[in-house]
Amino acid sequence: IQVIQGTAVVTVVLNVIALWKQETVKPMSKAAREAEETPSFRDAWADYVGGGVAGRLLVVVFLGTMAFNMQDVLLEPYGGEILGLSVSATTLLTASWAAGALVAFGLAAKWLAGGINPFRMGGRGILAGLVAFSAVIFAHPWDSTPLFFAGAMLIGFGGGLFSVATLTAAMTMPAGKAGRGLALGAWGAAQATAAGLATLIGGGLRDVINSAATQGQLGVALNDPATGYSVVYHLEILLLFVTLVALGPLVRTATTNREGGAGKFGLADLPT
Repeated sequence: IQVIQGTAVVTVVLNVIALWKQETVKPMSKAAREAEETPSFRDAWADYVGGGVAGRLLVVVFLGTMAFNMQDVLLEPYGGEILGLSVSATTLLTASWAAGALVAFGLAAKWLAGGINPFRMGGRGILAGLVAFSAVIFAHPWDSTPLFFAGAMLIGFGGGLFSVATLTAAMTMPAGKAGRGLALGAWGAAQATAAGLATLIGGGLRDVINSAATQGQLGVALNDPATGYSVVYHLEILLLFVTLVALGPLVRTATTNREGGAGKFGLADLPT
């Protein structure tokens, strides 16, 4: 309880520091408000998805988030039930995942400052995810705890790169009538929906497959409590390949936008 309370206090303090004088309030006059043309949500959304690029980006965000998040409630039970790890050891998995994500954020900042195509960076995150889930799968037959922890760290790394890349791509798209606020909202909605469905599907699929496997319905070879976990991890690998295919055409689009100047992105463009 004290740890939770301490975390809450630190979170409040850090958020206050982050928000302090972040932007200057500039009230609009009535004449300015009436003069500003505000498109309807329907027009803004049609403008956002009309070019095809925005719609494909949302598909990529949805698929990639599904792929990286199906394991969200399975990684620690997998370590405890299948690899025999202690409670403290499985708790360290979260730290490993977070460490991988922090490394990804640092590299993303460096690469973006160097002008990398955000979709190429997202592709690197997907490739890291493919290696990560392969490591998690092989940790059981090889009975390798270090391999399992390496896989967990790579999941955080790949997911972190993918999230930053797609968020950056959403915010650097030509604003049009929609504005970047709608782009950010669409990105958040796609990610949140995919994350919720992924957790539900991942946990449910593990339970259904394990129930059938341990009752001998899938044959002697698959009569193992690791079967359900393995099916989910293999499905995530499949989804990552599908995401990579959907991401491919966007790479050329982002390159064209950046060369044409439409993709430039600075602090003034950050949505609040």
